[in-house]
Amino acid sequence: MATAKENELSIPETMNSMGRAGRRAAAALAMSDNAQRDAALAHGAAAIRERADGIIAANCRDMEAAKERGLSGAMLDRLLLDASRIEAMAAGMETITELHDPVGRVIAEWERPNGLRIQRVSVPLGVIGIIYESRPNVTADAAALCIKSGNAVILRGGSESFHSSTAIYECLRAGLLAADLDADAVQMVPTTDRAAVGYLLSSMAEWVDVVVPRGGKNLIKRVQDEARVPVIGHLEGICHVYLHADADPEMAREIALNAKMRRTGICGAAETILVDRSAAKRLVPEVVTALQDAGCEVRGDEQVTALADAVRAAVEADWSTEYLDAIVSMRVVNDISEAVEHIAKYGSGHTESIVTRNPDAAERFFREVDSAIVLHNASTQFADGGEFGMGAEIGIATGRIHARGPVGAEQLTSYKYVVRGSGQVRPK
Repeated sequence: MATAKENELSIPETMNSMGRAGRRAAAALAMSDNAQRDAALAHGAAAIRERADGIIAANCRDMEAAKERGLSGAMLDRLLLDASRIEAMAAGMETITELHDPVGRVIAEWERPNGLRIQRVSVPLGVIGIIYESRPNVTADAAALCIKSGNAVILRGGSESFHSSTAIYECLRAGLLAADLDADAVQMVPTTDRAAVGYLLSSMAEWVDVVVPRGGKNLIKRVQDEARVPVIGHLEGICHVYLHADADPEMAREIALNAKMRRTGICGAAETILVDRSAAKRLVPEVVTALQDAGCEVRGDEQVTALADAVRAAVEADWSTEYLDAIVSMRVVNDISEAVEHIAKYGSGHTESIVTRNPDAAERFFREVDSAIVLHNASTQFADGGEFGMGAEIGIATGRIHARGPVGAEQLTSYKYVVRGSGQVRPK
């Protein structure tokens, strides 16, 4: 049996070895061409399809353990893999191959009066650490986006999805090898020990250039608190649907229902519905009934509880809660100004939608709501890189530095300046 000291040393040794391998692979991958990276993705997608039975078997192990641990229905849904979700993973990787090459793009160019020609050119970030929970399909999405953008990646999935993620990871490495690329461009932390996460965050700045967390509030907060490298991520997804006075009733009902209930466990699920006072009598009863018929618990303010049956009285905490479950809070607001104020106070800067036939109201909402994604007459569940035409996403960034909104291949690049001269020297 290993001693405590030996166990203590095993995590740093393992992680530093991965860091060194990732740095070497990143340098080689940055020099590869787009066709070779696309070939790795295509081969990886083929391997996922060929090994679908093995992936499902691994997922069954994870599902059984998760049920024994008492994970919620929403968490189990995030963890589940079936034939359609596996096919979606493979198809998503193939979609990424159809995107333009994000590396080597000339973002801007100009010429100075002294004749210097300057270009801003996109380059990979380097080595990316991705820490995620529950959803094993993130393994494929995240790695594929990193490969496409010329980055090496170190993956650390949640313990509940360990076997599923490992099976998918092996397919990705097979794809890299088939394309004659360094398989260490994609690595997975081989342990569920939480100490590995702490070491990745605090002690690998030499090897890791940026960390992207994807998971619940506790994970994101830990990453933001402990990371010694830049972080791209969001703390939580408290998303709003605002039913304006000029909303079409049928559209309001369908968008509110879809935004909340299509999939309750994703970060783009609506958690609060705001309704204009002047439209409350005609919108609230119908929307509440539709939600309740779909199995959703509605928690409302005094006006909502007075207008609809079987509504639980909301408390202050409801306005700032990310339920990730079949629960929604609903509040009546005086007008668009109060709706914007509510979103600013309680929202997380993720995704907000206005439902209205009034284009001026929609434009004002776009202008005044400071969130990563704002929509007009559309469900918040469209907050997704695939739906944005990015093929996939690593997550939705709610910060204001480097990347905001869906983080796709382009958002995993930085840039450098290329300056061409003809003998210019700077005057004294």
